[in-house]
Amino acid sequence: MRESKRATRRQFIGRAALAGAAGLAAPAFLRAEEVGTGGKPGANGKIHLGSIGAGSMGQANLEACAGHADVAVTAACDVWKDRLDAVLAKHRETAKGHRDYRELLARKDVDAVVIATPPHWHALQAIDACEAGKDVYVQKPMTLYPDESIAFRNAAKATGRVTQVGTQIHAGENYRRVVEWVRSGRLGKVSVVRTFMVMNQGPGGIGCDPDAAPPPGLDWDLWVGPARLRPFNPLIVKDAYYHCSFMDYSGGWTPGMAPHVLDLPYWALGLGAPELTSCPGGRAVIRDAGDVPDTQEAVWRHGDVTVTWSMSLVNSYGFDFQGAGGIGRRLGVYFHGVDGTLYADYGTYKVVPEGDRLKDLAPPERTIPPSPGHEREWLDCVVRRKEPSASVAYSRRICFIYSSIECPLLQRRARVSSYVRALGRSRLIGVGALPSPERGGPRAASPCRRQPQDAFFPFTLTASSSPGTLG
Repeated sequence: MRESKRATRRQFIGRAALAGAAGLAAPAFLRAEEVGTGGKPGANGKIHLGSIGAGSMGQANLEACAGHADVAVTAACDVWKDRLDAVLAKHRETAKGHRDYRELLARKDVDAVVIATPPHWHALQAIDACEAGKDVYVQKPMTLYPDESIAFRNAAKATGRVTQVGTQIHAGENYRRVVEWVRSGRLGKVSVVRTFMVMNQGPGGIGCDPDAAPPPGLDWDLWVGPARLRPFNPLIVKDAYYHCSFMDYSGGWTPGMAPHVLDLPYWALGLGAPELTSCPGGRAVIRDAGDVPDTQEAVWRHGDVTVTWSMSLVNSYGFDFQGAGGIGRRLGVYFHGVDGTLYADYGTYKVVPEGDRLKDLAPPERTIPPSPGHEREWLDCVVRRKEPSASVAYSRRICFIYSSIECPLLQRRARVSSYVRALGRSRLIGVGALPSPERGGPRAASPCRRQPQDAFFPFTLTASSSPGTLG
């Protein structure tokens, strides 16, 4: 793997695109049968864990795993030396550092990986990890495109990998109680679910810091990876909050927060693919260094159930979750049934009867057992070879919902890299790789169109968010 240390971003993408066009795995690493791990704990009975991405969430997920006696951190990877060094300082006796994640995946002493890189990397690294025989914990958003969610699902299924997506609110007690209430039927038929996440960044947004040279120790070329290369700006890498303002690398605030919020209705009602997706919105107020929508209003129709999503970066009114007032981030979910409404956020819920139709407000019997912790559940499933509650098989449905409204915005702005396209069309759903519009070829068919290779695409998409309004 010495060559990969010298590989530039352009060489990486070029090799990947050619490999994808041929239907081959792009990165060069050893497969599970060659390294002999197969996802099983190491010889000392411990799960040998690697970390890809050493930012705040990556370190939090890693330490949540490393605190257990049956885990040994054997590898860490980040393209920013300062962040990598911070992780290695905590695990200096067991872990070796890498700049290129493919080197980490090639190691025989890594059974599983935590992936907490920027979202534009998630799909590629998760698929590569599966094909290298590593079990995967990947931060949300799981992926940014519908094609990518299918790719990850297919890779995990084909390789038998244990996966968990980092929607840690899924492990909370409050969501369990809400799911029990909705499933009890006491709200009556639920026909509408309204969800929202709001904050107020003001017209100035995150600010307009000028582009600059990358700081020493940061490989900006490799940080950008398969996305569109642009000059470095310190706001992009400041932290996860600022990062969500840059479409190329995050998809905006809907992929950043919707996985947590939409998880609740899709879990409680067992919703599948939408028949119709619509999303007006755009960039109406904010003028800053970023380029994401500051307003989105999405609607999904699931037979006789309609789900809505409201996202605002320019008004933080939170309805029943306003609290003490003032500017802040607020979110919530409303289940509207014929006999009552239940509204909830991460930690609380309340039931409001429709007149006298719902007289008994006692909580239903508890049927969903408590979680041992989101990371701990994944570790237990790694050992037992079971499927966790937020696996890619489950989470791809939620990922598909939010990515169905983001995809047209990204696709129309030619933000699908040649690597993602080659990977997505050949490896994931069996369609040959298409020429990249950035290289002068015809535009690829939208990954939002129905794909006969996958049963989870029977819907019509209308996307009215105008890319011209996004800055």
